[in-house]
Amino acid sequence: MPKNDSQLDDFFGFKPIGEKESNKESFREIAVKKINAARLELLPKILSKKERYLIFSLVLIILGSVIAVPFSSFYHFTKIAPDYGGSFSEGIVGEPRYINPLLSQTNDADRDLVSLMFSGILQYNKAGKLIPDLAKSYEISSDGLNYTVYLKENAKWHDGEPLTADDIIFTIQTAQNSDYGSAQRINWYGVELEKVNDYAVMFRLKNKYAQFLNSWTINILPKHLWQDIKPINFALSEFNLKPIGSGPYKFKKLKKDKLGRIQSYELESNKNFYDGRPYIGNVEIKFYNSEDEMIDAYNKNDVSSLSSLSSKNLDKIKFKKRLSIKNLKLPRYFAVFFNQNQSKILSDKNVRLAMNYGADKQEIIQKVLNNNGLSVNSPMVDGIIDIQSGAKPYEYDLEQAKKLLADAGWNLPGDNGILQKKDEKLSVTLTVPLLSDLMDTANIIKDQWSKIGIEVKITTLTTPELQQAIKERNLRGLKSYLNADYTCLFYSPLPSNLNFLPSPFLLGNKCQ
Repeated sequence: MPKNDSQLDDFFGFKPIGEKESNKESFREIAVKKINAARLELLPKILSKKERYLIFSLVLIILGSVIAVPFSSFYHFTKIAPDYGGSFSEGIVGEPRYINPLLSQTNDADRDLVSLMFSGILQYNKAGKLIPDLAKSYEISSDGLNYTVYLKENAKWHDGEPLTADDIIFTIQTAQNSDYGSAQRINWYGVELEKVNDYAVMFRLKNKYAQFLNSWTINILPKHLWQDIKPINFALSEFNLKPIGSGPYKFKKLKKDKLGRIQSYELESNKNFYDGRPYIGNVEIKFYNSEDEMIDAYNKNDVSSLSSLSSKNLDKIKFKKRLSIKNLKLPRYFAVFFNQNQSKILSDKNVRLAMNYGADKQEIIQKVLNNNGLSVNSPMVDGIIDIQSGAKPYEYDLEQAKKLLADAGWNLPGDNGILQKKDEKLSVTLTVPLLSDLMDTANIIKDQWSKIGIEVKITTLTTPELQQAIKERNLRGLKSYLNADYTCLFYSPLPSNLNFLPSPFLLGNKCQ
C-alpha cells in the first residue's frame, strides 16, 4: 500500500509534478473512487452466503421505503374525487315521440328522456323515498287538506328563464284540462291551486289523500314556451322532440335515419343546474327496435350501457365482466282483468275463484320471467308505497278449482274435457296485447285452465286496437300489466261501467 500521496499517484500512473494543488486533489478523488469500486467488486467474494442475503434484504427494504413513503403520503393526504367531463351512451328499446312530462307515461324512451331533461316538485331517491327536487320545503295543514310548497329560487330553464310558481300552476292546470289528453289528469282531479308568491304554491284538496305527495313527482313544463300552444297542437309541437326543461341535462341534437326514425339523442350537462352541474359532460341515448338489436350494438361496443334488459337475454351479452348488472323491482304487475258485463260466466264468483286456484303463478314466473318475478295477491304490490296488502294468498290447487266449478253447476264433461252446464260450454276469451311476455303468459294460462275444464280462446290486439277496445268496453278477459299507480285504480272520480276486476291469482310483479 502506498504510504504517501506521491506514491499513490505513481501507483496509478499519474505524474502530477508541476501541477497545481487543485489538480492533485481531483486526481486523489478519482483514485479513491477507483479503490472503493474495486473493494465493492470483491465484497460478494468476501461475505458469506448468509451475509450476502442479509445485505440484499436490507437494500430491498431501503429501496421499498424510499418508493413507498411518497406513495403512502400521497394516498394518505389525498382522496379520489370525480371530475367534470367524459361521455356516456345507453341503448333503449323503442323510439321517443313525446319528450313531454304530460304525454310521456306510455313510452319508456319518452320517460327516460323526460327524467334527464325535466324536474319535478319532488323526486324519488335510490331507496324509493320522496325527496325535494324543485321544492325547497313544504307544509301540510293540520286537517290534511292544504299543501304549500316553497320552491328553490335558483332553478332556471335551459334557456335561462327563471322557474317560478307560474310554471307549476300552468303545468298542473294543463294536466287537469281533458282537451290536452294527459294521463296525469287523474292525479290532479279536483285539486285547486293558488299562487302564494313567485316561489310558493298552495294545493287545496276536497278530501284527505295520504299519497298526494306522490303526485308531486310530475315534471314541470315552461309556461313561457307552452302557454300559447293550443290543445289541438299540443302533441304536434316541436318542443316534444326538442324540449327545453330544467333538469340536469339539456337537449343538444338528435339524429334520424333516411326514413325519419329517431336513432339517437345527444344531451349535454346543464352547467347552471340548481342542484349542481352533473359530472358526466355528455350523454347519448341510442334507440333500437328490439332487445336483440340493442344487445348486438352493445357487443359491438356501440353503447356502454343497456336499459331494461329482460333476464332471458342476459346470456347473449358479451363482456359481462365489465358490466354492473342491477336487478330492479319495478312498480308493475301483470294480471287478468274480468269484464263481467260481457260474460255471464265470469259474473259467477265461484268460477273466478276456480280460475284463481287453477292458475300456477310459479310456472308463469319460471317460464316467462326466468324466475325474475314475485307472486303477489293484490293490486297493492307489497313494498311499493309502504303498504302491505294483507290479501289472502291462493295456492295452486286443482282439486279445489274443480270443486268450485262443480258447485257452480259446471259438472258435465264435454269434448276435450271442457265442462258444460246443460248446452253451454265453459269457454272464455282472453284478449292480449301484442307483447311477447304477455302472449307467452296467455298460452300458459290456456293450458293450465284446460286442466280444470275451461276453454280459453286467445285474441291478440295491437296497442291502439286494445285502447279502443277498452274504451268501447268490448272485452271479456284482458291479460295485461299495469304500473302501480293506485290513484288511477282506487281514487278515480270518473264514472265508468267497465267493471274490470283484477284476478288476484294472476298478479305477478315483474323484476328486471
